[in-house]
Amino acid sequence: MSTQTVRLHRWDEIALEKVTEMLSRKLVTGEREMIAQIYLKRGCLVPMHSHESEQMTYILQGALRFLIGGEEITVREGEVLHIPSWVEHQAEALEDTFELDVFSPIRQDWLDHTDEYFHR
Repeated sequence: MSTQTVRLHRWDEIALEKVTEMLSRKLVTGEREMIAQIYLKRGCLVPMHSHESEQMTYILQGALRFLIGGEEITVREGEVLHIPSWVEHQAEALEDTFELDVFSPIRQDWLDHTDEYFHR
């Protein structure tokens, strides 16, 4: 029998964190995974960066153009992009975009606000 606690999270009860003028997010973390609702305004640029976490980006509304290894990949509503650990990438919102990111392991830099690449 597991001693771990099951927990229900409600997005509407989670505070929206304003990361920049162009990007806001809500976070839910487990022991080894994190899911984030991300809101990007058209023209928002997430600068080139990499991280230990494997990432899945699911576009619920809008479109993002990623630059990965010199290749441009446009991800649109209903599509999912998988980014392996330590792969450098940047993203640009082609329109107002609402998306979900799933990370494993957890993005500790997001929790302790050391994600400086957003502010370059």
